[in-house]
Amino acid sequence: MGKGGEGGGDAGKAEENMAAWLVSVNTLKIQPFHLPPLGPHDVRVRMKAVGICGSDVHYLKTLRCAHFVVREPMVIGHECAGVVQEVGSEVKSLVSGDRVALEPGISCWRCKFCKGGRYNLCPDMKFFATPPVHGSLANQVVHPADLCFKLPDNVSLEEGAMCEPLSVGIHACRRANVGPETTVLIMGAGPIGLVTMLAARAFGAPRIVIVDVDGYRLSVAKSLGADEFVKVSTSTQDLDEEVLEIQKAMGSDIDVSFDCAGFSKTMSTALNATRPGGKVCLVGMGHNEMTVPLTPAAAREVDVVGIFRYKDTWPLCIEFLRSGKIDVKPLITHRFGFSQEEVVEAFEVSARGGDAIKVMFNL
Repeated sequence: MGKGGEGGGDAGKAEENMAAWLVSVNTLKIQPFHLPPLGPHDVRVRMKAVGICGSDVHYLKTLRCAHFVVREPMVIGHECAGVVQEVGSEVKSLVSGDRVALEPGISCWRCKFCKGGRYNLCPDMKFFATPPVHGSLANQVVHPADLCFKLPDNVSLEEGAMCEPLSVGIHACRRANVGPETTVLIMGAGPIGLVTMLAARAFGAPRIVIVDVDGYRLSVAKSLGADEFVKVSTSTQDLDEEVLEIQKAMGSDIDVSFDCAGFSKTMSTALNATRPGGKVCLVGMGHNEMTVPLTPAAAREVDVVGIFRYKDTWPLCIEFLRSGKIDVKPLITHRFGFSQEEVVEAFEVSARGGDAIKVMFNL
């Protein structure tokens, strides 16, 4: 079950800890959420800011995301920050009242992946709101202190919650070795495409072109610092022409492409647009299976790398936010409180897309 807690019990208690439970397809209910005892290395955190991720919406609509399947009621949410209320007996790094951003995955620290420094690949990972582990859209949660990162005074709790999606972009840039001489193409201007763009710029990328089918999201990307954008269609028949347009927009070779959508067309575009000897990083997981021109890409020695979540990214996220090198505040487009009606409405807004980029709960 992980640290989070468990359900059931009397809902009438004055200080009852409440959470947003996914109980069935398209059904969220605020119900009691009992916390486990505080371990010596744990902290109890009052949640203050929780964002909605695309995976949360997938679970709501289908009760599954990739190969993870919801088989019993589960508390939703994993992008979060809050205020420490209580610390375990062995916790030395935090005190009550500290504002913290929470890294949502608890790895085993015993397997070869954890010991090798790639704990994000731990097969025994217990990750907020990944079945059967409960999430963090709750009044309070219990979490290991070493996964709670203190926020500087000039970084808000909402920004702290944004460390989770930003971590995906930072991990992707590390995997692709983005630096001051790396030109970057980003396929997809959704939340993950936008944070990957911000991360690539912070890593020093001198020129970034972003691609999407949605004109509004491209305008947001431009306002956030994209050098150029290209609006494309959903038709594969336009792919060759669009690749030429993307390469023209870059004005030079494309060193690294990030597919932040994860569809056959976006991946094919990235593979074809990237220079010989370049790199394509698959970030988005829109489709489990794709049909892509892998052989021509291999003949040009285009490397393909994947990412899964992140590892050791919170300190860098917080430093980028503290220094102003990255500003995630414009990505937060909608805010809601924590009532039954607002939780339902917030997920509807997030699922619709449109002008909603990041929907945030203020608890």
